[in-house]
Amino acid sequence: QLQASGGGLVQAGGSLRLSCTASGRTFNSYARGWFRQAPGKEREFVAGISSGDSTAYAESVKGRFTVSRDNAKNTVYLQMNSLKPEDTAVYYCAARKYGVIVPNPSGYADWGQGTQVTVSS
Repeated sequence: QLQASGGGLVQAGGSLRLSCTASGRTFNSYARGWFRQAPGKEREFVAGISSGDSTAYAESVKGRFTVSRDNAKNTVYLQMNSLKPEDTAVYYCAARKYGVIVPNPSGYADWGQGTQVTVSS
């Protein structure tokens, strides 16, 4: 029901925009989150947007990433600028029934399939 897209290979300093489109039902009242998981590491919170459009970011991406949502399209975006090799990971989108952002993956019941982001140095 959540479909993430937009990943790819980019050089350091470049940009990518990830999209997460929901189907089957509306997630407009849900908080939406972006997480990432690098090989051998735990899944970590990247950014989130509440049902009221409040946003939160991991310290490592503040000032470089921007999360937004388009409720008419049932879609959330993650604009990633000034990418670094350490941003390389599989990026997942998630939805949380209660509209408040939480950084713990266990707080999200709905997940997309993941999209690979690779940043070369």
